[in-house]
Amino acid sequence: MEIVNTARVDKVGLDKKFQHLTNATIMIVDDEPINMHVVQAFLEEVGYSKFILVENSAEAVKRLEESRPDLLLLDLMMPQISGFDILTLVRAHPKLKHLPIIVLTASTDVQNKLKALDLGATDFLSKPVEQSELGLRVRNTLAAKAYRDQLAYYDPLTGLPNRQYFLERLDLAVKQAKRYGDVLALMNIELNHFDRVNDTLGLTEGDEVLRLVTSRIKQAVRSTDELSRIGDENPVLNLFRMEGSVFSLLLDRIKNAEDAALVADRLIQSIRKPLMVNGREIYITASVGIALYPNESEEPDLLLRLASSAKDFAKNRDGDSYQISSPSISAMYELRYSVEAKLRKALEKEEFLLHYQPQVNLMTGDIEGVEALIRWNSNEGGLVPPNEFIPLSEETGLIVPIGEWALNEACSQLRKWQEESRKPINMSVNLSIKQFADPKFVSSVKKAIDSSGIDSRWLTLELTESILMNDIDKKIELLHQLKDMGIKLSIDDFGTGYSSLSYLRKLPLDELKIDRSFIMDLPDNADSRAIASSVIYIAQSLGLQTVAEGVETEEQMKYLKKHRCSQYQGYFFSKPVPAEELHELLAPEDNL
Repeated sequence: MEIVNTARVDKVGLDKKFQHLTNATIMIVDDEPINMHVVQAFLEEVGYSKFILVENSAEAVKRLEESRPDLLLLDLMMPQISGFDILTLVRAHPKLKHLPIIVLTASTDVQNKLKALDLGATDFLSKPVEQSELGLRVRNTLAAKAYRDQLAYYDPLTGLPNRQYFLERLDLAVKQAKRYGDVLALMNIELNHFDRVNDTLGLTEGDEVLRLVTSRIKQAVRSTDELSRIGDENPVLNLFRMEGSVFSLLLDRIKNAEDAALVADRLIQSIRKPLMVNGREIYITASVGIALYPNESEEPDLLLRLASSAKDFAKNRDGDSYQISSPSISAMYELRYSVEAKLRKALEKEEFLLHYQPQVNLMTGDIEGVEALIRWNSNEGGLVPPNEFIPLSEETGLIVPIGEWALNEACSQLRKWQEESRKPINMSVNLSIKQFADPKFVSSVKKAIDSSGIDSRWLTLELTESILMNDIDKKIELLHQLKDMGIKLSIDDFGTGYSSLSYLRKLPLDELKIDRSFIMDLPDNADSRAIASSVIYIAQSLGLQTVAEGVETEEQMKYLKKHRCSQYQGYFFSKPVPAEELHELLAPEDNL
């Protein structure tokens, strides 16, 4: 049923408004076929055309589940199952309980009328039915349903059906595909990096981008020949806005996966074209995941997960592409969902711990500091490699509480070492871009320092270059707030990101860390030699210390020492180890 946009009701004529309601599907349940045909004829005269006639009342609920009509016209006095029984079953059904039901009965008993209304009938008409009254009752009931549906099931920004409507429609689409032997394609569509649009242009312009993209998706789908089915003059566009910049599209008029791929490609090309918003050209791309019924699953929930996983796969390959779900992708993302579920409980279960990698002075060979590296020892799966949970923590936002825990734990450990040794040791802690963007970040750092009681001069916070990509002046202000606490600041993985030398001079830094990718081929590779020596030279020119990461051979260590790099860390000296394994090195003053 096509629902009228109630926001525009006052601007259109009443005839037009009610004309839209005639697209409704009406089911009539009556054990007398002649009665059903009379009612159908009356309603056809005022424009209704979609009817489902059910003579056997025992089949009524099953037919309702299969077809999901917009309105049920129900007789009361029927053999096998009465209208009262059907009313009771429908109102107890989780997916049918809000269906409008008009009772049509020859019974003149007032108690029957009251009973029907008490069981949840929306309206009540006595037979023989007067044609004009029937038309008005049906019209008003459908209008009320349209208004309710508009509020409950439609996204006010794009005018599209929302996630709740989608879940109901998907369940019905799968049942219909099973019944008719059709192929069904579910597409999960996400706009890539849409948060940058909101950050750059503002929420108002971001909303306009969503409206324009919605229009483009509609045009792209409606212009696709594969969606036309013979005899269907008004195909319904099954496009839904799920949340944020994520949409879902149901294609129930395709023959195979190739047809779905053609639609996905057309969508991507259409979205890719520049958008004009307030006189500015905006470029945006999309990632699309496709799951097919019955090829990959016959279960609605699994189809949704498969399409989402395929979309994530396309997105992680830089987006602007589509991916059809496959067993390997499904298995990969099933593992991902499992890890995410466990990760969300890991903090409360105290499953995280820190390992520490020594940072060694290249000239003296002394340990001058350590880098705190988070590890996850899952109660269910043992030690989880960082590359399996750190990116996932970033994606889900869990890195903010996890990072806060790591900072507090590192400060607490630093305090112990400061109490046990007369020679100070430096503690380096990594920061995520999401931590840095958290409004409470600076106060959480101050709280960690105050609660642990450390001397903050021996705490270094490591930031990646990506933190400095946008709003650089505000970021510099935050860095100065950290410096005011006595903290040292380091740029991690220097040379792999977006640093500009002009901005580098403005940053209140103490250290540059040379990424391991520039160390691994030393001293044989000329490019690696040039980059490593250049970073050391830049740091020296700016009065900054340099730390080389990933040093694994004596030759690498000697090259860095020759070019006067300040410190190094890596497996050549020690892998990251628990605090107790560093105790003998860090506690006795004569070992330092």
